[in-house]
Amino acid sequence: MSESSITAYASAIASVARAEGIARVVEDELFRVARALGANDELRATLADASIPLERRTSIIEDLLGGKATTTTVSVVTLLVANGRVGQLAAIVDEFVSQSAGARGEAVAEVRSAVPLSDDQKARLAAALKAQTQLDVTIRNVIDPTVIGGIVTQIGDTLLDGSVRSRLTQLREAF
Repeated sequence: MSESSITAYASAIASVARAEGIARVVEDELFRVARALGANDELRATLADASIPLERRTSIIEDLLGGKATTTTVSVVTLLVANGRVGQLAAIVDEFVSQSAGARGEAVAEVRSAVPLSDDQKARLAAALKAQTQLDVTIRNVIDPTVIGGIVTQIGDTLLDGSVRSRLTQLREAF
């Protein structure tokens, strides 16, 4: 899928979420859905499999998200599955989150850590990143056991790797 298609889907989602007044909620829910699909190859393959009837695939979405997500989020995921865009869902969601944050004058930081960050840790990290970027920063925490300890933060094209894994690699290379 082209960049323009990803941008078009993201813009349409942003317009709907803003019109409904739930942009931040939809951002958070879609971010989690995209990361869950990225971590589950079997689920992603099932939702992308055109040989499985669409009704069955939408039923799976309803079973997974029904009652746990807004109807907007469920509708967006269903639309992307129906249009054969499961493979691009993460890119579309990332673009949507970026567009929404940009419209609010914010930046989004994807923070990978081995364990969930507390609200206090997120607030301190957001304050530190704001001091560097001069923008309000929304923290999206992704649990990644491969980080081992510390955090890996990505804001746009900037990667800040403060993980134990990278420090061990640096030590290994130094010896």
